[in-house]
Amino acid sequence: MAVVEATEPTATSAPRRDVPPSMVERMTLILDAFEGRSSRLTLEEVACRTRLPRSTVHRILDQLVKLNWVDHASFGYCLGRRALGLGGGDGGHGEIRASAAPLLHELHMQTGMVVHLAVLDGAESVYLDKVGGRFATALPSRVGGRAPAYTTAGGKAMLAWLEPERVDDLYERRLARRTEHTIGDLATLHQELSRIRQRRGLSFERSESVRGVACVAVAVRGHDGPVAAISLCGDARTAQLERVAPLVVDAAREVSRSLYPELGAPRRGRRAPEPPESTWSPDAMDRLLSVQSGQWL
Repeated sequence: MAVVEATEPTATSAPRRDVPPSMVERMTLILDAFEGRSSRLTLEEVACRTRLPRSTVHRILDQLVKLNWVDHASFGYCLGRRALGLGGGDGGHGEIRASAAPLLHELHMQTGMVVHLAVLDGAESVYLDKVGGRFATALPSRVGGRAPAYTTAGGKAMLAWLEPERVDDLYERRLARRTEHTIGDLATLHQELSRIRQRRGLSFERSESVRGVACVAVAVRGHDGPVAAISLCGDARTAQLERVAPLVVDAAREVSRSLYPELGAPRRGRRAPEPPESTWSPDAMDRLLSVQSGQWL
């Protein structure tokens, strides 16, 4: 009677790791590939770490980006707001609010207008702080409240610094209108975001989100794009947005420096950024506002 000897599997005969059949398992593998808040990976690096097919990784990453579990920028991918907010965290919002708080109160004291601090959460703006006087009661905004980003000055200020393809992913071709002045289609939104970039980030709106309210905003920018926005809001009949706009620019710049002091230092191999204007003369403001939006005049 023949005896069949058992053989031990060798390294060369070890089967290739099977692709997990569950979508949840594959998503977990991809999220686990990121080692922390500062981890930044290319598509190829994610595929290598997870040992999943590149096409599978690309498809799942697209879905994770749309759901804000992962962010996608020019350098590749990193964990998004939802992933960073797990475990009771706030995705860094507490630090942003603490850095901005004294400047928000100073802006209110200087202008008497309502001041908002907002962050972008997918297609919406979320208000982290609100400082204001009597006019504040006329605004439906509240801390923790949300609004479609394309309807507010702060939301548009942040959208302007996203890649156009990312904006396309966030919105359909037709946008729901809140008032007769709300931007109603994607093409017009892209035109407005282009004008904001040409104005060095200044974003305006009159009665686009709430009738009778006018706002000016600037994004607080970090390493990879906008992290928040500061806006001033007032009565559309009397608000002189062009006069207070430099104050918002300066406040947003100060918050950026507080959160990211290393951004002021030039990177090796790159040309150092030009120093910002220390004063805002009437001529400088006229040049900025020469690119008109048609939405806030």
